[in-house]
Amino acid sequence: MHIRKATPKDKDAILAIVEPILRAGDTYAIDPTLTRDQIADYWLGPDKVTLVAEEDGNIVGTYYIRTNQAGGGAHVCNCGYMVAPNASGRGIARKMCEESLIRAKNLGYHAMQFNFVIASNAAAVHLWPTLGFEIVGRLPGAFMHPTLGETDALVMYRKL
Repeated sequence: MHIRKATPKDKDAILAIVEPILRAGDTYAIDPTLTRDQIADYWLGPDKVTLVAEEDGNIVGTYYIRTNQAGGGAHVCNCGYMVAPNASGRGIARKMCEESLIRAKNLGYHAMQFNFVIASNAAAVHLWPTLGFEIVGRLPGAFMHPTLGETDALVMYRKL
């Protein structure tokens, strides 16, 4: 697997991964009714560096890295990760996160923070602590899950 910066020609492949996940509305606190263009603007926005994970010329995952807060919080970054459904369970999210930790440090960040990990997202809640993230906060019922209703959101943090 090769991870590289996304290019404009990757947009459709990225949206093929990102759009259905956002539309499901169960793992990201993003409006699931956004238009395709709004989704592209969100994932590929100028406030982010967007990357793709490629295997045999196919994009199997994507992630972004951005500054989490401005001013005094600008030394902490934030990332979002998504894996193509047909590629899940193969360690792609782990590899993207491992790469993002190195990239974040090289970009001068001192820590990485995940602001809103949905507690029912078992894969994320399991994976991130294995990569050194600690749950530093729990927001009771902060996410309205489409089938589970009010669901906790977790704040996870890791020094680089």
